[in-house]
Amino acid sequence: MHILPHDLDHEFPEFSPLIHNLKQEDDRLAMLVEEYERVNSQIVDIEENDKPFQDFEFEAMKKQRLRLKDSIYLILRSRSVATA
Repeated sequence: MHILPHDLDHEFPEFSPLIHNLKQEDDRLAMLVEEYERVNSQIVDIEENDKPFQDFEFEAMKKQRLRLKDSIYLILRSRSVATA
């Protein structure tokens, strides 16, 4: 099974430099990025290593990753518009 990358640099390539800059300045964004990376790492570990899991737990993790990604996007979008 081919697993698509879900790290933030792949999800938001247009915001990659902004993500790395804002992580130093914005504590909320830094916390969201850290949580996203933790959840994403767990999901990737399950997928790549064929680890046992409960379907509902795995789906909950994917939904959490999506909510975090949405929150990160909103911050990036507002900060990129503010600097434009």
